[in-house]
Amino acid sequence: MACLGLYCGKTLLFKNGSTEIYGECGVCPRGQRTNAQKYCQPCTESPELYDWLYLGFMAMLPLVLHWFFIEWYSGKKSSSALFQHVTALFECTMAALTTLLVSDPVGVLYIRSCRVLMLSDWYTMLYNPSPDYITTVHCTHEAVYPLYTIVFIYYAFCLVLMMLLRPLLVKKIACGLGKSDRFKSIYAALYFFPILTVLQAVGGGLLYYAFPYIILVLSLVTLAVYMSASEIENCYDLLVRKKRLIVLFSHWLLHAYGIISISRVDKLEQDLPLLALVPTPALFYLFTAKFTEPSRILSEGANGH
Repeated sequence: MACLGLYCGKTLLFKNGSTEIYGECGVCPRGQRTNAQKYCQPCTESPELYDWLYLGFMAMLPLVLHWFFIEWYSGKKSSSALFQHVTALFECTMAALTTLLVSDPVGVLYIRSCRVLMLSDWYTMLYNPSPDYITTVHCTHEAVYPLYTIVFIYYAFCLVLMMLLRPLLVKKIACGLGKSDRFKSIYAALYFFPILTVLQAVGGGLLYYAFPYIILVLSLVTLAVYMSASEIENCYDLLVRKKRLIVLFSHWLLHAYGIISISRVDKLEQDLPLLALVPTPALFYLFTAKFTEPSRILSEGANGH
């Protein structure tokens, strides 16, 4: 009987030398996906660079949100912000390492995966066949193993480590904040972690293909907003405070990350020169900020120019 459905396959039940016995057509076990002959094959390949960059993007999301809400609720004069930033980085780093260690193969900082071939690989639940238009053959499985579920595991470890470490730290060092404000960054995480989980569950495949452009657009917008809000109009304004340089270099790293993700560094000699474009948005802003100064525009308008 032919195996219908894009993601249905026959699982190997017994093998003795050259003799192989396969089961009926159905769902492949975890860690396997169907090949062109409709047989379930184990995922034994190494993730591509683009796959690692995608996982890195998903790992950065909670860290960036942690830093944003820590900065938002800590206040400008709070001495606890730096310690909370470091703690958030430690939590996400330990969560990432733990996730890799518990993934197959267990105990090593390495994962085996199935190659992503097309967008539908992320949504196998939409391709369950109905041979007689009555009975549905359920073949839903993780065809992109482990790129889909490993993100959920990472978020779970992030949440557990945050709940174990952050409240104790905040209680000890956040003396400059009121009792009601000390834990607001933690409360914010309790909101954005479920949102990130739903985002991965519903839009994981779309994010896989779109994340390089998301990084570039958001990093450009946030850099422009930050420089405008901080009233940075020249290089001297950047050098006045170390925090501004840290924000600038962080955005440059995100620019480079997005460019590398888009190019995939298939041809190293051709793609590396693109990294020279990283400082361009900041330089363009500094050179043109004086022409868009609101006070200058209003004065020129008043003078009838």
